[in-house]
Amino acid sequence: MNQYKPYPKYKDSGIVWIESVPEHWKVSRLKFLISQCQNGVWGDDPLEDGTDTLCIRVADFDRENLKVIDRPSTYRQINSEHRESRLVSKGDILLEKSGGGEKTLVGANVQYLGNENAVCSNFVAVIKPSEKVNASWLNYLMSAMYSRKINLKSIKQATGIQNLDSEQYLDEAIAYPPKEEQNKISDAISREISRIDTLITKKTHFIDLLKEKRQALITHAVTKGLNSKVKMKDSGVEWIGEVPEHWEIISGNRLFSESKQLAFENDQHLSATQKYGVIPLEEFQELEGRRVTQAVKNLEKRKHARINDFVISMRSFQGGIERVKANGCVRSSYVVLKPTPASHVGYFTYLFKSITYIQGLQATSMFIRDGQDLSYNNFRQVKVPCPSVSEQTQIADFLDKAIKSIDMLITKTQKSIDLLKERRSAFITAAVTGQIDLRGE
Repeated sequence: MNQYKPYPKYKDSGIVWIESVPEHWKVSRLKFLISQCQNGVWGDDPLEDGTDTLCIRVADFDRENLKVIDRPSTYRQINSEHRESRLVSKGDILLEKSGGGEKTLVGANVQYLGNENAVCSNFVAVIKPSEKVNASWLNYLMSAMYSRKINLKSIKQATGIQNLDSEQYLDEAIAYPPKEEQNKISDAISREISRIDTLITKKTHFIDLLKEKRQALITHAVTKGLNSKVKMKDSGVEWIGEVPEHWEIISGNRLFSESKQLAFENDQHLSATQKYGVIPLEEFQELEGRRVTQAVKNLEKRKHARINDFVISMRSFQGGIERVKANGCVRSSYVVLKPTPASHVGYFTYLFKSITYIQGLQATSMFIRDGQDLSYNNFRQVKVPCPSVSEQTQIADFLDKAIKSIDMLITKTQKSIDLLKERRSAFITAAVTGQIDLRGE
Protein backbone atom coordinates (compact mmCIF):
# COMPACT_ATOMS: atom_id res chain seq x y z
CA MET A 1 0.00 0.00 0.00
CA ASN A 2 3.02 2.26 -0.35
CA GLN A 3 1.44 3.96 -3.37
CA TYR A 4 -1.27 5.46 -1.16
CA LYS A 5 -0.58 8.62 0.82
CA PRO A 6 -1.84 9.40 4.33
CA TYR A 7 -4.19 12.31 5.07
CA PRO A 8 -2.50 15.74 5.59
CA LYS A 9 -3.45 16.04 9.28
CA TYR A 10 -4.45 13.60 12.01
CA LYS A 11 -5.81 13.72 15.55
CA ASP A 12 -5.91 11.25 18.40
CA SER A 13 -9.21 9.36 18.22
CA GLY A 14 -9.02 7.99 21.74
CA ILE A 15 -9.93 4.60 20.24
CA VAL A 16 -7.33 1.94 21.02
CA TRP A 17 -7.70 -0.12 17.85
CA ILE A 18 -7.75 2.91 15.53
CA GLU A 19 -5.46 5.43 17.31
CA SER A 20 -5.04 8.49 15.05
CA VAL A 21 -7.71 9.47 12.51
CA PRO A 22 -7.94 12.24 9.90
CA GLU A 23 -8.50 15.58 11.59
CA HIS A 24 -11.93 16.20 10.05
CA TRP A 25 -13.36 12.73 10.89
CA LYS A 26 -15.92 12.45 13.66
CA VAL A 27 -15.50 10.11 16.62
CA SER A 28 -18.70 8.37 17.67
CA ARG A 29 -20.14 4.95 18.42
CA LEU A 30 -21.25 2.34 15.93
CA LYS A 31 -24.88 2.49 17.08
CA PHE A 32 -25.18 6.12 15.93
CA LEU A 33 -24.54 5.04 12.33
CA ILE A 34 -27.52 2.69 12.21
CA SER A 35 -31.25 3.27 12.33
CA GLN A 36 -32.28 -0.23 13.41
CA CYS A 37 -30.83 -3.53 14.63
CA GLN A 38 -33.44 -6.29 14.71
CA ASN A 39 -32.98 -9.97 15.45
CA GLY A 40 -34.19 -12.40 12.82
CA VAL A 41 -37.02 -14.91 12.90
CA TRP A 42 -37.21 -18.56 11.83
CA GLY A 43 -40.97 -18.83 11.41
CA ASP A 44 -42.73 -22.05 10.41
CA ASP A 45 -42.23 -24.73 7.78
CA PRO A 46 -42.85 -23.43 4.25
CA LEU A 47 -46.27 -23.90 2.67
CA GLU A 48 -44.83 -23.74 -0.86
CA ASP A 49 -47.92 -21.92 -2.07
CA GLY A 50 -46.22 -18.67 -3.08
CA THR A 51 -46.63 -17.02 0.34
CA ASP A 52 -43.28 -18.14 1.80
CA THR A 53 -40.51 -15.62 2.52
CA LEU A 54 -36.83 -15.94 1.67
CA CYS A 55 -34.91 -16.51 4.92
CA ILE A 56 -31.18 -15.79 4.99
CA ARG A 57 -29.09 -18.01 7.27
CA VAL A 58 -25.50 -17.85 8.47
CA ALA A 59 -24.81 -20.61 5.93
CA ASP A 60 -25.64 -18.04 3.23
CA PHE A 61 -22.81 -15.72 4.32
CA ASP A 62 -20.09 -15.29 1.70
CA ARG A 63 -17.54 -14.22 4.30
CA GLU A 64 -14.66 -13.57 1.93
CA ASN A 65 -16.68 -11.27 -0.31
CA LEU A 66 -18.67 -9.72 2.56
CA LYS A 67 -22.03 -10.39 0.96
CA VAL A 68 -24.90 -12.87 0.97
CA ILE A 69 -24.43 -15.66 -1.57
CA ASP A 70 -26.03 -15.03 -4.96
CA ARG A 71 -28.87 -17.53 -4.65
CA PRO A 72 -29.98 -18.21 -1.06
CA SER A 73 -32.70 -20.84 -1.25
CA THR A 74 -34.29 -21.24 2.18
CA TYR A 75 -37.93 -20.18 2.39
CA ARG A 76 -40.06 -20.08 5.54
CA GLN A 77 -43.62 -19.16 6.41
CA ILE A 78 -43.39 -15.85 8.30
CA ASN A 79 -46.48 -14.13 9.65
CA SER A 80 -47.10 -10.60 8.41
CA GLU A 81 -46.25 -8.91 11.74
CA HIS A 82 -42.83 -10.52 12.02
CA ARG A 83 -42.18 -10.15 8.33
CA GLU A 84 -42.72 -6.38 8.23
CA SER A 85 -40.71 -5.65 11.38
CA ARG A 86 -37.76 -7.79 10.30
CA LEU A 87 -37.67 -7.18 6.57
CA VAL A 88 -34.24 -7.28 4.96
CA SER A 89 -33.89 -4.90 2.03
CA LYS A 90 -31.16 -4.45 -0.55
CA GLY A 91 -28.11 -2.82 1.04
CA ASP A 92 -28.87 -3.91 4.61
CA ILE A 93 -26.10 -5.51 6.66
CA LEU A 94 -26.54 -8.88 8.32
CA LEU A 95 -24.70 -9.64 11.55
CA GLU A 96 -24.03 -13.16 12.82
CA LYS A 97 -25.40 -13.29 16.38
CA SER A 98 -24.83 -16.92 17.32
CA GLY A 99 -22.47 -19.64 16.10
CA GLY A 100 -18.75 -19.50 15.54
CA GLY A 101 -16.41 -22.21 16.76
CA GLU A 102 -13.03 -22.96 18.28
CA LYS A 103 -11.23 -21.38 15.32
CA THR A 104 -13.87 -18.89 14.17
CA LEU A 105 -15.30 -16.00 16.16
CA VAL A 106 -18.98 -15.20 15.96
CA GLY A 107 -19.89 -11.74 14.68
CA ALA A 108 -19.15 -11.89 10.94
CA ASN A 109 -21.08 -9.44 8.76
CA VAL A 110 -22.21 -9.40 5.14
CA GLN A 111 -24.31 -7.11 2.97
CA TYR A 112 -27.52 -8.20 1.26
CA LEU A 113 -27.42 -7.15 -2.39
CA GLY A 114 -30.43 -9.11 -3.64
CA ASN A 115 -33.61 -7.53 -4.95
CA GLU A 116 -36.03 -9.98 -3.30
CA ASN A 117 -37.47 -8.96 0.07
CA ALA A 118 -36.31 -11.34 2.77
CA VAL A 119 -35.93 -11.94 6.48
CA CYS A 120 -32.96 -13.39 8.32
CA SER A 121 -32.89 -16.41 10.61
CA ASN A 122 -32.97 -16.17 14.40
CA PHE A 123 -29.16 -16.52 14.57
CA VAL A 124 -28.75 -13.33 12.53
CA ALA A 125 -29.62 -9.65 13.07
CA VAL A 126 -30.47 -7.19 10.30
CA ILE A 127 -28.77 -3.81 10.56
CA LYS A 128 -30.23 -0.90 8.66
CA PRO A 129 -27.70 1.91 8.08
CA SER A 130 -28.75 5.46 8.90
CA GLU A 131 -28.93 8.18 6.26
CA LYS A 132 -25.59 9.61 7.40
CA VAL A 133 -23.66 6.56 6.29
CA ASN A 134 -22.89 4.74 3.05
CA ALA A 135 -24.08 1.15 3.60
CA SER A 136 -21.11 -0.43 1.81
CA TRP A 137 -18.65 1.70 3.75
CA LEU A 138 -20.31 0.59 6.99
CA ASN A 139 -20.12 -3.04 5.86
CA TYR A 140 -16.38 -2.61 5.25
CA LEU A 141 -15.93 -0.90 8.63
CA MET A 142 -17.65 -3.76 10.45
CA SER A 143 -15.54 -6.30 8.57
CA ALA A 144 -12.41 -4.41 9.70
CA MET A 145 -13.68 -4.59 13.27
CA TYR A 146 -14.21 -8.33 12.87
CA SER A 147 -10.73 -8.91 11.40
CA ARG A 148 -9.25 -7.00 14.34
CA LYS A 149 -11.39 -9.11 16.73
CA ILE A 150 -13.10 -6.06 18.21
CA ASN A 151 -16.20 -8.21 18.66
CA LEU A 152 -14.35 -10.55 21.03
CA LYS A 153 -15.25 -8.66 24.20
CA SER A 154 -18.94 -8.69 23.21
CA ILE A 155 -19.10 -12.48 22.91
CA LYS A 156 -20.92 -14.46 25.56
CA GLN A 157 -20.16 -18.16 25.68
CA ALA A 158 -23.02 -20.61 26.29
CA THR A 159 -23.07 -24.40 25.94
CA GLY A 160 -20.26 -24.42 23.40
CA ILE A 161 -21.96 -21.85 21.14
CA GLN A 162 -20.75 -18.25 20.97
CA ASN A 163 -23.41 -15.57 21.35
CA LEU A 164 -22.80 -11.95 20.41
CA ASP A 165 -24.20 -9.24 22.68
CA SER A 166 -25.29 -6.85 19.92
CA GLU A 167 -26.01 -3.99 22.32
CA GLN A 168 -22.47 -4.09 23.66
CA TYR A 169 -21.04 -4.59 20.16
CA LEU A 170 -22.89 -1.58 18.75
CA ASP A 171 -21.57 0.55 21.61
CA GLU A 172 -18.02 0.22 20.25
CA ALA A 173 -16.27 3.51 19.48
CA ILE A 174 -15.58 4.25 15.81
CA ALA A 175 -14.57 7.18 13.61
CA TYR A 176 -16.17 8.17 10.34
CA PRO A 177 -15.78 10.76 7.54
CA PRO A 178 -18.54 12.75 5.78
CA LYS A 179 -20.85 10.64 3.63
CA GLU A 180 -19.46 11.99 0.36
CA GLU A 181 -16.02 10.82 1.45
CA GLN A 182 -17.45 7.47 2.51
CA ASN A 183 -18.78 7.07 -1.03
CA LYS A 184 -15.32 7.65 -2.52
CA ILE A 185 -13.65 5.30 -0.03
CA SER A 186 -16.23 2.59 -0.70
CA ASP A 187 -15.76 2.89 -4.47
CA ALA A 188 -11.97 2.75 -4.12
CA ILE A 189 -12.18 -0.33 -1.90
CA SER A 190 -14.49 -2.02 -4.38
CA ARG A 191 -12.04 -1.39 -7.24
CA GLU A 192 -9.04 -2.65 -5.28
CA ILE A 193 -10.91 -5.75 -4.09
CA SER A 194 -11.96 -6.48 -7.67
CA ARG A 195 -8.33 -6.25 -8.80
CA ILE A 196 -7.12 -8.52 -6.00
CA ASP A 197 -9.94 -11.01 -6.52
CA THR A 198 -9.10 -11.27 -10.22
CA LEU A 199 -5.55 -12.29 -9.27
CA ILE A 200 -6.88 -14.75 -6.68
CA THR A 201 -9.21 -16.30 -9.26
CA LYS A 202 -6.34 -16.80 -11.73
CA LYS A 203 -4.10 -18.36 -9.08
CA THR A 204 -6.92 -20.58 -7.80
CA HIS A 205 -7.54 -21.80 -11.36
CA PHE A 206 -3.81 -22.53 -11.69
CA ILE A 207 -3.94 -24.66 -8.52
CA ASP A 208 -6.94 -26.55 -9.92
CA LEU A 209 -4.97 -27.28 -13.09
CA LEU A 210 -1.99 -28.49 -11.05
CA LYS A 211 -4.25 -30.82 -9.06
CA GLU A 212 -5.73 -32.18 -12.28
CA LYS A 213 -2.22 -32.70 -13.64
CA ARG A 214 -1.19 -34.50 -10.43
CA GLN A 215 -4.17 -36.84 -10.56
CA ALA A 216 -3.70 -37.54 -14.27
CA LEU A 217 0.00 -38.25 -13.70
CA ILE A 218 -0.78 -40.70 -10.91
CA THR A 219 -3.53 -42.49 -12.85
CA HIS A 220 -1.37 -42.85 -15.94
CA ALA A 221 1.69 -44.11 -14.04
CA VAL A 222 -0.13 -46.73 -11.94
CA THR A 223 -2.13 -48.12 -14.88
CA LYS A 224 0.18 -47.57 -17.88
CA GLY A 225 3.67 -47.61 -16.35
CA LEU A 226 6.60 -45.34 -17.23
CA ASN A 227 7.68 -46.80 -20.59
CA SER A 228 5.63 -45.20 -23.37
CA LYS A 229 7.06 -47.63 -25.96
CA VAL A 230 5.99 -50.84 -24.25
CA LYS A 231 3.37 -52.99 -25.99
CA MET A 232 -0.10 -52.66 -24.41
CA LYS A 233 -3.04 -55.03 -23.93
CA ASP A 234 -6.67 -54.67 -22.90
CA SER A 235 -6.95 -55.28 -19.16
CA GLY A 236 -10.55 -56.37 -19.43
CA VAL A 237 -11.39 -54.00 -16.56
CA GLU A 238 -13.24 -50.81 -17.42
CA TRP A 239 -11.59 -48.52 -14.86
CA ILE A 240 -8.10 -49.70 -15.80
CA GLY A 241 -8.26 -49.73 -19.59
CA GLU A 242 -5.09 -50.82 -21.37
CA VAL A 243 -2.00 -51.89 -19.43
CA PRO A 244 1.51 -52.99 -20.41
CA GLU A 245 1.38 -56.47 -21.93
CA HIS A 246 3.59 -58.03 -19.24
CA TRP A 247 1.47 -56.78 -16.30
CA GLU A 248 -0.96 -59.02 -14.44
CA ILE A 249 -4.53 -58.08 -13.59
CA ILE A 250 -5.47 -59.74 -10.33
CA SER A 251 -7.89 -59.47 -7.41
CA GLY A 252 -6.83 -57.30 -4.49
CA ASN A 253 -7.02 -60.18 -2.03
CA ARG A 254 -3.99 -61.79 -3.71
CA LEU A 255 -1.93 -58.77 -2.69
CA PHE A 256 -3.52 -57.82 0.63
CA SER A 257 -4.96 -59.99 3.36
CA GLU A 258 -7.56 -58.86 5.86
CA SER A 259 -6.29 -58.52 9.42
CA LYS A 260 -8.76 -59.02 12.26
CA GLN A 261 -6.21 -58.74 15.01
CA LEU A 262 -7.74 -56.95 17.99
CA ALA A 263 -6.16 -53.86 19.47
CA PHE A 264 -3.49 -54.15 22.13
CA GLU A 265 -4.20 -52.71 25.55
CA ASN A 266 -1.89 -49.73 25.12
CA ASP A 267 -2.69 -49.02 21.46
CA GLN A 268 -3.14 -45.34 20.66
CA HIS A 269 -6.33 -44.42 18.81
CA LEU A 270 -5.81 -43.73 15.13
CA SER A 271 -7.95 -41.51 12.92
CA ALA A 272 -8.54 -42.58 9.30
CA THR A 273 -8.58 -39.36 7.28
CA GLN A 274 -8.69 -38.60 3.58
CA LYS A 275 -6.41 -35.62 4.09
CA TYR A 276 -3.58 -37.10 6.15
CA GLY A 277 -3.96 -40.87 5.93
CA VAL A 278 -4.30 -42.97 9.09
CA ILE A 279 -2.59 -41.00 11.86
CA PRO A 280 -2.84 -40.73 15.66
CA LEU A 281 -6.03 -39.03 16.78
CA GLU A 282 -4.08 -36.51 18.84
CA GLU A 283 -1.98 -35.57 15.80
CA PHE A 284 -5.13 -35.12 13.72
CA GLN A 285 -6.65 -32.81 16.35
CA GLU A 286 -3.46 -30.75 16.45
CA LEU A 287 -3.31 -30.44 12.65
CA GLU A 288 -6.97 -29.44 12.41
CA GLY A 289 -7.00 -27.25 15.53
CA ARG A 290 -10.16 -28.87 16.89
CA ARG A 291 -11.23 -31.62 19.25
CA VAL A 292 -12.84 -34.84 18.03
CA THR A 293 -15.28 -36.93 20.05
CA GLN A 294 -13.55 -40.19 20.93
CA ALA A 295 -15.27 -43.56 20.85
CA VAL A 296 -16.13 -44.91 24.30
CA LYS A 297 -18.09 -48.04 23.32
CA ASN A 298 -16.84 -51.37 21.93
CA LEU A 299 -13.23 -50.43 22.56
CA GLU A 300 -12.43 -54.11 23.06
CA LYS A 301 -13.47 -54.71 19.42
CA ARG A 302 -11.13 -52.14 17.91
CA LYS A 303 -8.58 -53.48 15.42
CA HIS A 304 -4.82 -53.27 15.60
CA ALA A 305 -3.09 -51.58 12.64
CA ARG A 306 0.60 -51.16 11.91
CA ILE A 307 2.64 -48.74 9.82
CA ASN A 308 2.21 -49.42 6.07
CA ASP A 309 -1.02 -51.35 6.51
CA PHE A 310 -4.03 -49.91 4.68
CA VAL A 311 -7.45 -49.12 6.12
CA ILE A 312 -10.82 -49.16 4.42
CA SER A 313 -12.91 -46.59 6.30
CA MET A 314 -16.41 -45.18 6.00
CA ARG A 315 -14.99 -42.48 3.70
CA SER A 316 -13.19 -44.85 1.33
CA PHE A 317 -16.30 -44.90 -0.84
CA GLN A 318 -15.55 -41.27 -1.72
CA GLY A 319 -11.81 -40.86 -1.30
CA GLY A 320 -10.04 -44.19 -1.56
CA ILE A 321 -8.14 -46.45 0.82
CA GLU A 322 -5.81 -44.90 3.40
CA ARG A 323 -2.26 -45.84 4.31
CA VAL A 324 -1.42 -46.32 8.00
CA LYS A 325 1.36 -44.02 9.21
CA ALA A 326 1.56 -45.00 12.90
CA ASN A 327 1.00 -48.10 15.01
CA GLY A 328 -2.29 -48.13 16.92
CA CYS A 329 -5.92 -49.16 16.61
CA VAL A 330 -8.89 -48.21 14.45
CA ARG A 331 -12.66 -48.67 14.71
CA SER A 332 -14.06 -52.17 14.64
CA SER A 333 -16.11 -51.32 11.54
CA TYR A 334 -12.97 -50.55 9.51
CA VAL A 335 -11.09 -53.11 7.41
CA VAL A 336 -7.33 -53.46 7.98
CA LEU A 337 -5.34 -54.67 4.96
CA LYS A 338 -1.94 -56.33 5.35
CA PRO A 339 0.35 -56.10 2.29
CA THR A 340 1.98 -59.27 0.96
CA PRO A 341 5.56 -59.39 -0.41
CA ALA A 342 4.09 -59.02 -3.91
CA SER A 343 2.85 -55.49 -3.17
CA HIS A 344 4.95 -52.34 -2.88
CA VAL A 345 3.31 -50.01 -0.35
CA GLY A 346 4.29 -46.83 -2.21
CA TYR A 347 2.81 -47.98 -5.51
CA PHE A 348 -0.49 -49.00 -3.94
CA THR A 349 -0.63 -45.80 -1.90
CA TYR A 350 -0.97 -43.96 -5.19
CA LEU A 351 -3.21 -46.58 -6.84
CA PHE A 352 -5.74 -46.68 -3.98
CA LYS A 353 -6.14 -42.88 -4.07
CA SER A 354 -6.49 -42.59 -7.84
CA ILE A 355 -9.87 -41.45 -9.14
CA THR A 356 -10.25 -44.47 -11.42
CA TYR A 357 -9.62 -46.97 -8.61
CA ILE A 358 -12.16 -45.17 -6.41
CA GLN A 359 -14.66 -45.51 -9.25
CA GLY A 360 -13.93 -49.23 -9.40
CA LEU A 361 -14.47 -49.51 -5.65
CA GLN A 362 -17.73 -47.58 -5.87
CA ALA A 363 -19.02 -49.97 -8.53
CA THR A 364 -19.02 -52.79 -5.93
CA SER A 365 -20.99 -50.91 -3.32
CA MET A 366 -24.34 -49.65 -4.52
CA PHE A 367 -25.77 -50.36 -1.05
CA ILE A 368 -23.50 -47.81 0.62
CA ARG A 369 -26.31 -45.26 0.45
CA ASP A 370 -28.11 -47.31 3.09
CA GLY A 371 -25.34 -46.51 5.55
CA GLN A 372 -23.43 -49.80 5.34
CA ASP A 373 -19.63 -49.88 5.39
CA LEU A 374 -17.31 -51.17 2.71
CA SER A 375 -16.11 -54.68 3.46
CA TYR A 376 -13.17 -56.85 2.48
CA ASN A 377 -15.51 -58.51 0.00
CA ASN A 378 -15.91 -55.16 -1.79
CA PHE A 379 -12.14 -54.80 -1.90
CA ARG A 380 -11.52 -58.27 -3.32
CA GLN A 381 -14.03 -57.65 -6.13
CA VAL A 382 -11.88 -54.87 -7.58
CA LYS A 383 -9.21 -56.21 -9.88
CA VAL A 384 -5.98 -54.21 -9.88
CA PRO A 385 -2.97 -53.87 -12.19
CA CYS A 386 0.08 -55.67 -10.83
CA PRO A 387 3.49 -55.06 -12.36
CA SER A 388 6.54 -56.70 -10.80
CA VAL A 389 7.64 -55.43 -7.40
CA SER A 390 10.72 -53.82 -8.96
CA GLU A 391 8.53 -51.94 -11.46
CA GLN A 392 6.11 -50.97 -8.70
CA THR A 393 9.10 -49.50 -6.86
CA GLN A 394 10.23 -47.56 -9.93
CA ILE A 395 6.74 -46.12 -10.43
CA ALA A 396 6.44 -45.13 -6.76
CA ASP A 397 9.86 -43.44 -6.79
CA PHE A 398 9.00 -41.54 -9.97
CA LEU A 399 5.68 -40.35 -8.54
CA ASP A 400 7.28 -39.35 -5.23
CA LYS A 401 9.58 -36.91 -7.06
CA ALA A 402 7.00 -35.67 -9.57
CA ILE A 403 4.25 -35.16 -7.00
CA LYS A 404 6.64 -33.42 -4.62
CA SER A 405 7.46 -30.90 -7.34
CA ILE A 406 3.79 -30.27 -8.14
CA ASP A 407 2.85 -30.00 -4.46
CA MET A 408 5.62 -27.47 -3.85
CA LEU A 409 4.24 -25.33 -6.66
CA ILE A 410 0.71 -25.68 -5.26
CA THR A 411 1.95 -24.65 -1.80
CA LYS A 412 3.81 -21.66 -3.22
CA THR A 413 0.77 -20.53 -5.19
CA GLN A 414 -1.53 -21.00 -2.19
CA LYS A 415 0.79 -18.87 -0.06
CA SER A 416 0.58 -16.09 -2.64
CA ILE A 417 -3.23 -16.35 -2.50
CA ASP A 418 -3.14 -16.12 1.29
CA LEU A 419 -0.95 -13.02 1.05
CA LEU A 420 -3.39 -11.44 -1.39
CA LYS A 421 -6.26 -12.13 1.02
CA GLU A 422 -4.24 -10.56 3.83
CA ARG A 423 -3.58 -7.55 1.62
CA ARG A 424 -7.29 -7.25 0.84
CA SER A 425 -8.18 -7.29 4.54
CA ALA A 426 -5.38 -4.85 5.41
CA PHE A 427 -6.45 -2.48 2.62
CA ILE A 428 -10.04 -2.43 3.85
CA THR A 429 -8.93 -1.70 7.41
CA ALA A 430 -6.52 1.04 6.32
CA ALA A 431 -9.21 2.65 4.16
CA VAL A 432 -12.06 2.70 6.69
CA THR A 433 -9.85 3.89 9.55
CA GLY A 434 -8.27 6.74 7.57
CA GLN A 435 -4.72 5.39 7.40
CA ILE A 436 -4.67 6.08 3.67
CA ASP A 437 -6.28 8.92 1.72
CA LEU A 438 -8.50 7.61 -1.08
CA ARG A 439 -10.38 10.82 -1.84
CA GLY A 440 -8.54 11.30 -5.10
CA GLU A 441 -8.71 7.69 -6.27
